[in-house]
Amino acid sequence: MPPRPLSPHLTVYRMTRYTLATSIFNRLTGVGLSLGLVLLVYWLTAVAGGPLTLARAERLLAQPLMKLLYAALIVSFCYHLVAGIRHLVWDTGRGLERAQSERSAWLVVIVSIVLMLAVGWCVFASAGRTP
Repeated sequence: MPPRPLSPHLTVYRMTRYTLATSIFNRLTGVGLSLGLVLLVYWLTAVAGGPLTLARAERLLAQPLMKLLYAALIVSFCYHLVAGIRHLVWDTGRGLERAQSERSAWLVVIVSIVLMLAVGWCVFASAGRTP
């Protein structure tokens, strides 16, 4: 029996560097968001654990290093959201040409930056205020 090729075979794809870079970064941000889910589960567990557990979690989650992690999660979320919308558009068969793909890669980066600045401002500007 002859050896079978990989499915799908790597030579089928003709990806540009923009497509590759945005795809790799999309996957990395997805992994980052999955790791950030651990923080969400920890916080939810602390909320369900009562006031003492919540107070301990709030002290831990308010550390300056955690704020850097929150900023990284905001960046990951914004980029992954916009890149995911791009992939949904690609699933319709639109935007797959090389020039369109390059344009949409730049659009993903620009819209992600604007979105992350807006979300970051909303989150960190209201951090010290109580509702």
